[in-house]
Amino acid sequence: MSNGKSKEDKRDKLSHPIQPVALDKHGTLRFKENAIVNYILDNGGIDLNHIAMQGFSEEDHQQFAQLIGYSVSGFGDLSYASDEIYATAYAMHESGEDVDPKDMLIAQLRAQLRSMKVLMRQGVSELYGIHPDDLVELTEKEQEDRLCLL
Repeated sequence: MSNGKSKEDKRDKLSHPIQPVALDKHGTLRFKENAIVNYILDNGGIDLNHIAMQGFSEEDHQQFAQLIGYSVSGFGDLSYASDEIYATAYAMHESGEDVDPKDMLIAQLRAQLRSMKVLMRQGVSELYGIHPDDLVELTEKEQEDRLCLL
């Protein structure tokens, strides 16, 4: 039975959380491991290669890597790793605060958007024949209001 939502819509709403990060005893930045997941992996007779062959989604693989305590730098090298999660994990560590990973991800994406705006300003100006100083800069509230209309 379908509720009219696509798989893409469902995946957006069921997104996995980002695990907290911390330095281990060797000074390596790692995602906080889940002891139960590691116990099952170590004692369940299934190895990482077997898991990789099962056709799980990239999102599930990303979450699993975090749950087994993958190093953040190693996570960034995984073929299925999200640049956003990788950057957010480092930003969470650098902030030195107990920050909600979703808030950190939002801040990271906003910074990326600001950077893109700066880089695109001249090109957009030339494309539309508008002086860069005449391009409209919306407040955060105005941007959110426009997004709600989409």
